[in-house]
Amino acid sequence: MTMRVVTLAQCPDLEQAQEPLIEAGWPRFTFASGPSLAYSGRLMREFAEYQVVLLGDDDRPLGAGQSVPFHWDGTHSGLPNGWDEVLTQAMADHDAGRPPSASAALGVTMAAQALGKGLSHLVLRAMRDVAAANGLADLVAPVRPSLKASYPLIPIDQYLDWKLPDGRPFDPWVRVHIGLGGQIMGICPTSMVIIGTVAEWEEWTEMRFPGNGSYVVPGALVPVDIDRGRGRYAEPNVWIRHRLTAG
Repeated sequence: MTMRVVTLAQCPDLEQAQEPLIEAGWPRFTFASGPSLAYSGRLMREFAEYQVVLLGDDDRPLGAGQSVPFHWDGTHSGLPNGWDEVLTQAMADHDAGRPPSASAALGVTMAAQALGKGLSHLVLRAMRDVAAANGLADLVAPVRPSLKASYPLIPIDQYLDWKLPDGRPFDPWVRVHIGLGGQIMGICPTSMVIIGTVAEWEEWTEMRFPGNGSYVVPGALVPVDIDRGRGRYAEPNVWIRHRLTAG
């Protein structure tokens, strides 16, 4: 199979073509985070050069990667709290004219027919290349571990300690990042926070929430807490850094 990676700046018509892929690859409730609702349109259009698409022989999207440039001082303490905050900060930096120093990888989504074929690293590499081409020193990612939803009751720090017999990370997506030279910088326990009514959560998840309590929800990395007619989900991610320049 012949594949190529392009950006939305190069092929703007791919914005709509990649939408079904992204929608199918993420739990429905994740699109209800405040920054996602507020900035998804701007992300695709104002930062089109940072959005990459992996195309197959028929030029149909096999994978998509979203990233956004932001200002970062290079320290752990200077990192935003996670997915929500880095997207919000990136937009504020852009609007204030602050020059970016790093790019944040917001997500990589693979088409169903491309899963399990070792292709996700091509999208991640492309996002690194885009950041480097724009003169940025780092690509950092609030990584959503791909198998964590199968273990929602395990604390994320414990989950990240799990290793394969050869010593590599247990989680496949974390493993891809580490294999490309990424370094774990720490956990962001409330990377993405989603709050909605019980009715909204029932629509997003096709579940019923008959009373208060913590519920295991398909696709959620931790339980959803239902209390007095509202549900709150605070997703933990792990910051991984890819250094693009020496120093």
